[in-house]
Amino acid sequence: MTKEISNPEALMNYRPAIKVLDATIRDGGLVNNFYFTDEFVSDLYRTNIAAGVDYMEFGYKASKAMFDPDKFGKWKFCDDDDIRAIVGDNDTALKISVMADVGRCDYKTDIINKADSPIDLVRVATYINTMPAAIDMIEDAARKGYETTCNIMAISNAQEGDIDVALDMLGRSSVNAFYIVDSYGSLYPEQIKRISDKYLNFAAKYGKQVGMHAHNNQQLAFANTIEATSNGVNLLDATMACMGRGAGNCAMELLLGFLKNPKYKLYPVLQFIEKHMNKLKEEGVLWGYDIPYMLTGQLNQHPREAIAFSEAHRKDYSEFYKHILDQNS
Repeated sequence: MTKEISNPEALMNYRPAIKVLDATIRDGGLVNNFYFTDEFVSDLYRTNIAAGVDYMEFGYKASKAMFDPDKFGKWKFCDDDDIRAIVGDNDTALKISVMADVGRCDYKTDIINKADSPIDLVRVATYINTMPAAIDMIEDAARKGYETTCNIMAISNAQEGDIDVALDMLGRSSVNAFYIVDSYGSLYPEQIKRISDKYLNFAAKYGKQVGMHAHNNQQLAFANTIEATSNGVNLLDATMACMGRGAGNCAMELLLGFLKNPKYKLYPVLQFIEKHMNKLKEEGVLWGYDIPYMLTGQLNQHPREAIAFSEAHRKDYSEFYKHILDQNS
């Protein structure tokens, strides 16, 4: 596998190897505790098919022993029967994904054999310090017949040498791809270029793919995704109207409008946003760029404090700034 070099012609053309994953339900579910209506999820499934999106992530495979099902919508748990109620036999080109968090998933029992499941891809989310557990989850899913990826979270706070070790461990595993994850929305395009070079070098060594999952704290999720793409990253996450935790993610409508592959269609996405995403915002569901998320992004902090600030409908940004400076000192 050779790394593709960025050049103007490449941005005018398209790479067939690029695949787009819709993470609206999974990352967006962190905003509303996964309480999406069946109509919303069904319409999103049909929208992704019509738009040519390659993967749709339905949510998490979270442990029901750790998380009370009465306090979350069903896409926190992604029971196979609930997915099948939406997709049937999924006789389409769209593949179905779920995410499994290290330490929050009963993966040995809750992730069944691929032959009996509508799911195609299991994405394992981990921090650097839980890499051995992540690899155990990856190998379990691979043995069961799934495609697998690994999302290494919060790399902006990780030591360079630790990232190298983690990528080497993953390279020697059964994982199909590893993702660059800007969890705090703190990275800039020039950093994404350097980081993607590192990931792509390990990918070339071991015959893997690389993905990009960006957050929009500094309104750079789209720019960072483009930077990674032009550098040779092929697996791209996006969400409808950028719905996701805190400031949200790379907007699907921006990404599909940028990619030149004629299989991707923008019109169905716009129809879905008109019908569903505007309604969510009118109902008071909060996500998207705002000053508190900008500040946590600039200071490379988890957005939990900004989320609490926004949910309290506070606007005293200068006080919040002083508060998080104290937290950072």
